[in-house]
Amino acid sequence: MLGIGKKFPDFNLKGVVSTDLKNAFTDIHSKSYEGKWLVVFFYPKDFTFVCPTEIKGFGDLNKDFKDRDTQVLAVSTDSEFVHLAWKQNHKDLTNLPFPMLSDIRRDLSTQLGILDEELVAQRATYVVDPGGVIRFVSVNDGSVGRNPKEVLRVLDALQTDELCPCNWQKGEDTIHL
Repeated sequence: MLGIGKKFPDFNLKGVVSTDLKNAFTDIHSKSYEGKWLVVFFYPKDFTFVCPTEIKGFGDLNKDFKDRDTQVLAVSTDSEFVHLAWKQNHKDLTNLPFPMLSDIRRDLSTQLGILDEELVAQRATYVVDPGGVIRFVSVNDGSVGRNPKEVLRVLDALQTDELCPCNWQKGEDTIHL
């Protein structure tokens, strides 16, 4: 699995950004959010049970991520058409404020090393700095949802560019040597 300090792979994926078929799809690539922090979270499959709780959780915090000049991207190995159908039919996803990306060819998931034995993306989360370097990565068991508030806390800590103690929260003192 690609980890901390490594360059996040280049990608060019189809994204679902609307429930309206006329403007639902757009191409999103590595340079689409150049100069921004990225939170890229992978989830196993559309039309499942844990995944929408996580996607909604990130959606609920999207303004907080935007306030930190960070773009959130949700990714699975399902097609953009399945993403659209799920977005149109799940009340918590209808107004999702960030793209759902299709890694149907599994190129990005393979480069990151996060495909399971069924060739489905694991529940992985990456925080990528504006230079394209992975600064945080975590992978949860498929049965356990991640905590978007913790991802936001880690992003805050990374953006201080300081040493941050255990359980550090934005606004608290950092460690000065």
